[in-house]
Amino acid sequence: MSSSLLYPAVGGAPGTAISRDPAQAPDRAINGGATSTTGGSGKTEDFSKILGDQLATGNVLEPLKFSAHASARVSSRKLDVGPDQMRKINAAVDKAAAKGLDDTLILTKDAAFIVSVKNRTVVTAMDRAALEGNVFTNIDGAVII
Repeated sequence: MSSSLLYPAVGGAPGTAISRDPAQAPDRAINGGATSTTGGSGKTEDFSKILGDQLATGNVLEPLKFSAHASARVSSRKLDVGPDQMRKINAAVDKAAAKGLDDTLILTKDAAFIVSVKNRTVVTAMDRAALEGNVFTNIDGAVII
């Protein structure tokens, strides 16, 4: 391996500008202080455009949110909503979205969550003990995890 890759040759008098060797980073372009990837095609793309495209195609999903009411219910009922549980609920919301559901009941081993799928928001939550005898209205589907 060439030592010039590990230790770039920097020369010149103090105070003189150092020019960048385009061969060292051919896939990067510097634009007004912000760096954007060109993908080797020679043209730069704006980050917000790339992110917008990814969001529009569904490649990047919005995170699941909890309404103030749902947060209060989770706290008062001491429901376990750890990282593993959140992954499962997110996966259930993704399944509901794939089926075209709007408002969904998500049943877990220990709890139930009513979720607005299009807003990716948990609307309310309850423990299994509170489920007995309840009738759920205004939902168009259920996902059991």
